[in-house]
Amino acid sequence: MKIAILGAECTGKTTLIQALAAALELRGQSALCISETLREWCDAHGRTPLAHEQILIAHTQAQRVLQAPLCDVLLVDTTPLMTAIYSDIVLSDASLYPFALAHHGVYDLVLLTGLDLPWVADGIQRDGKAMQHQIDARLREILQGHGLHFSVVYGSAENRCSSAMAAIDQCAAQRASGPTPRPSDQPRWQWTCEKCSDAQCEHHLFTTLLASTTAQHP
Repeated sequence: MKIAILGAECTGKTTLIQALAAALELRGQSALCISETLREWCDAHGRTPLAHEQILIAHTQAQRVLQAPLCDVLLVDTTPLMTAIYSDIVLSDASLYPFALAHHGVYDLVLLTGLDLPWVADGIQRDGKAMQHQIDARLREILQGHGLHFSVVYGSAENRCSSAMAAIDQCAAQRASGPTPRPSDQPRWQWTCEKCSDAQCEHHLFTTLLASTTAQHP
């Protein structure tokens, strides 16, 4: 099973992946973590990438997943989709979306980290809380626009891990039973707020963030 953990900067993605790996191994499942290429690139170069350097980062992130050794669960710290979104918003370059969306199809489950954690600056690629909200809104907009399902995790580290494990178990059960036909009138994209199990709560948050982004970038 391939699981992508997506989210804006400083939303606890790496912490969640580490907790999930430990929880899965306690259950006797082998878990492999794929680290974030961008973070390693910035650490190695001492700066953030230029527009023409983004494509290599996106391709490297994808290759790490495609070439990973076999295991029960592959936990991936961001995907090329995050690179495409940052390229779009920060560098005004939308050219990476086709590749990023094509690669997105390899994942069985997408977990999105919420914005409820306190902001903590970490590393040179951190752009601030306003950018965090803008990236989160665009990410949700892209996922919604392409009918890509995701599960949102909120709360403490323990709650996030528990919610994520529940999503993993549900995904595993669905894979075991095979694909379920979708009625023609059922929306392609849906989500559940993992903190309160109220989809409207997550819907209101998404709508607010999207409205904020639209106002800044008409």
